[in-house]
Amino acid sequence: MVTFSEENFNALCQQVAFLQDNLISSRETIHTLVQEVNVLKSVSAAVVNRKLNSGITSIGDNLDSGDTAWMMTSTAFVLFMSIPGLALYYGGMAREKNVLSTVMQTFTITCLITIIWLCFGYSLSFAPAVPATRSDYSLKHDFQVYGDASRFWLRGMHLDSYHVNAPTIPESVYCAYQLCFAIISSGLICGSFAERMEYKALIAFTILWHITVHCPLAHATWHPYGFLFEAGALDYAGGCVIHIASGISGLVCAVYLGKRDGWHPGNQEFEPHNILLTLVGASMLWLGWYGFNGGSANASNERAGYAILMTQISTSTAAMTWMISEWVVRKQPSVLGIVSGAIAGLVAITPASGFVDATGAFIIGLLAGPACYGGAQLKHYMGYDDSLDAFGVHAVGGILGSLLTGFFVTDQVADPINGWSLSLV
Repeated sequence: MVTFSEENFNALCQQVAFLQDNLISSRETIHTLVQEVNVLKSVSAAVVNRKLNSGITSIGDNLDSGDTAWMMTSTAFVLFMSIPGLALYYGGMAREKNVLSTVMQTFTITCLITIIWLCFGYSLSFAPAVPATRSDYSLKHDFQVYGDASRFWLRGMHLDSYHVNAPTIPESVYCAYQLCFAIISSGLICGSFAERMEYKALIAFTILWHITVHCPLAHATWHPYGFLFEAGALDYAGGCVIHIASGISGLVCAVYLGKRDGWHPGNQEFEPHNILLTLVGASMLWLGWYGFNGGSANASNERAGYAILMTQISTSTAAMTWMISEWVVRKQPSVLGIVSGAIAGLVAITPASGFVDATGAFIIGLLAGPACYGGAQLKHYMGYDDSLDAFGVHAVGGILGSLLTGFFVTDQVADPINGWSLSLV
């Protein structure tokens, strides 16, 4: 049996009191730390708000080297899609005598759009880079379709400036990335009027089309001032801005210019002269599309990786379903068929890649193959000469993908802004 003297009891009470004091002190320390963390959060938020509200355009401490590196890589990928990807893809499908003129069109457009982008294209599409005040996001800019003149000749762009759409990378990188989108957007149209537009006419048409179609669509859809953006339009990487616009414009050109001399459905003289070139070009496009869709996150983050995976799923599925559709109709598959199906899947997933899950990506690819195969066959029944199936693949695929985006967008993937969290299924 253990007994305690009065001295032992007093010592024990002192130890308990000491522990209580330490516990109270620790609680006070934790409470102080929590208050300090909250103060730091408030200061950080105040700095961000002051930066937006005061019109400060310096990227400062927001610069993220990982985001910047990924966006520079994506820029190279998207340019790689045009030269040499699109040039080889279209060049292989053209007749042998027109190969050089076909690849020349793509190369010329690359250079021409770059100069237009420098002069006013970027400004008309994505200016102002940073809104003067947070209130500028309001609907008082309703139905704005063009940017302002603040970035004509890229004036106001500095080493440390940024764009509101990509606040963690230099504005120069964002500008270059969107330039490559503008290049391929104009280049895709050539697939509809290949082998029958004069070079001078191509240059004039490209300039006018870029100013009147691409710039307003890009601003309206992707800039916070744009009326489609304000309305909550879902176009992750360009289903509407790039593919539908190019495909529909290509159809208009094909109908206006008329058929190539001697062209009629089934004429063997108009068959692709080198399918291997087309296969190589399509493979380059597939690779480049990782930057096209993955880079549209404007950062190296979970959204970028997810978009790449959804792109791969949709593309592979569409390639198989196009090939199977052709196999059923023509009794045999073909290299051109599976290649065209892959491009159809890439096109269809473009507006949805950052918004849908794997099920959505699979179904989009599943439907894109046969839908675009049917779209490519329309010219044989309607009588228009869509030389390299720009309308059948890009317009039909873009429309299908844009519509299905609304059905398969999910809360788990899409951001809860601008209605992106609204899903139908």
